[in-house]
Amino acid sequence: MSENDAECVSPDPASTVTDRLNSALNSSGSGFILRLCPSREYLLLTPLFFSAQDQEISTLGYPLGSDRATLVVNGPVSNGTGHTTAVDGTCPSCSGVKLRNIQINGTRSGAPPTEGGANIEMGGSTSGQLIEHVASYNPRSWSCLHIAEGSLDCNNVTVQHNDIGPCGTDDFQQWADGISMSCRNSLVRNNTIVDPTDGGIVLFGAPGTVVENNTILAQNQTLLGGINMVDYEPYRGDYSGTVVRNNRIAGAFANAPTGVAETKGVNTEHAIIKIGIAIGPRTWFGDRFGTNTSVSGTVTDNEFTGAFSYAMAVSSSRNFTVQNNVLVGNTSFIGAAGPNCSEDQTLPQPYPFVVDGNNSAGLQLQPDFRVISDGDALTCVIPPDGGAFWPVGGPPWTDGGSPGSSDDGTHRGSSGLTGGAIAGIVIGIVLGLSAVAALGWFARRRPKGIALGLLSLLLWWTNHI
Repeated sequence: MSENDAECVSPDPASTVTDRLNSALNSSGSGFILRLCPSREYLLLTPLFFSAQDQEISTLGYPLGSDRATLVVNGPVSNGTGHTTAVDGTCPSCSGVKLRNIQINGTRSGAPPTEGGANIEMGGSTSGQLIEHVASYNPRSWSCLHIAEGSLDCNNVTVQHNDIGPCGTDDFQQWADGISMSCRNSLVRNNTIVDPTDGGIVLFGAPGTVVENNTILAQNQTLLGGINMVDYEPYRGDYSGTVVRNNRIAGAFANAPTGVAETKGVNTEHAIIKIGIAIGPRTWFGDRFGTNTSVSGTVTDNEFTGAFSYAMAVSSSRNFTVQNNVLVGNTSFIGAAGPNCSEDQTLPQPYPFVVDGNNSAGLQLQPDFRVISDGDALTCVIPPDGGAFWPVGGPPWTDGGSPGSSDDGTHRGSSGLTGGAIAGIVIGIVLGLSAVAALGWFARRRPKGIALGLLSLLLWWTNHI
């Protein structure tokens, strides 16, 4: 093209378009803008590779919606491996690159997952990247958008105003993430993620990252986790400075008429969110990572509506602050042990907020958490196979109100108890127990059960005074 900002690169002929686009990126140096043509499809046989600092791939004129150009993952796949990525911005010289106002179609179309990268691979040993106003859907592999950690030196990526999903299918091990974030000091905000199936937003530690004002919806597929803070690697469980706030997470609603004016109905896809926000590796992986924990994150002012098994589940975590997370509108908490639950697993009854008191410490929890005896591998829960259990209606966010605003139907926790306060009160209770009947009651239970019973009593008391 004659001028960098004067015209767009044609997708025709399709047989040469991948080479032509990569040649432009490779030969044009830093600051180059690769302009794609509005409303056109580009059939890619390999990824497009950013090659220099501050390059940009975008649609001419920066349109929104269907007017954006579409990059189609169209390379060969054989024996479960092949072409999975449309854009790769992980090169060492890729700091400051931008992906803006385009669409990525991974073309999975119900096929089994293909081994490889996400629809979009960004991050790496870089800083200052931007992904905005991008639609990414139907990835062939494990994620719609992955921001990689590099050598733990990825820094300051902004992911904003994107529309993500669907990602994967909800068949066993056919899942895919919406946004997979593994970069320090990054910002994930104002994204809409519809029908991811593994994690809506997955934080691989990503210390210092802020996740705010995103909307995650499970409409037609079951989602394992809305926002996940469960991965020990690659930052060894470090969530220090990682803040998850003011996000909206919506499980599915009834989608079939019940014939009566009820608050619950049938969902023909049996779709739920198993855990709205999951904290700690054991909630997800059971004992796979032993005594390893997630440490020092902050989760506040998030809203949950629709059908879940658990709005929030906390296990194997230390020094987390979890406050002012609320239920809004019509909700259901449903599910039962599935075939992937272990035989000796005691799956807790579905409930909005649950914490495993056996392996967490130093938590500042809002007071409406229920203490449970086993918080391992909670994603083995399965939704009901039919029945009028799903809430009727839809997310109560059509008025444009921001998360954290109070309305009718809000279930809000306020100032919670620190881990030290809980421990102090529990010690006081233990020392004060002298009645023979009470001692006999406790003696019939194993030691772990004593602490759990006391913690449950304590949290019930703080929530009812």
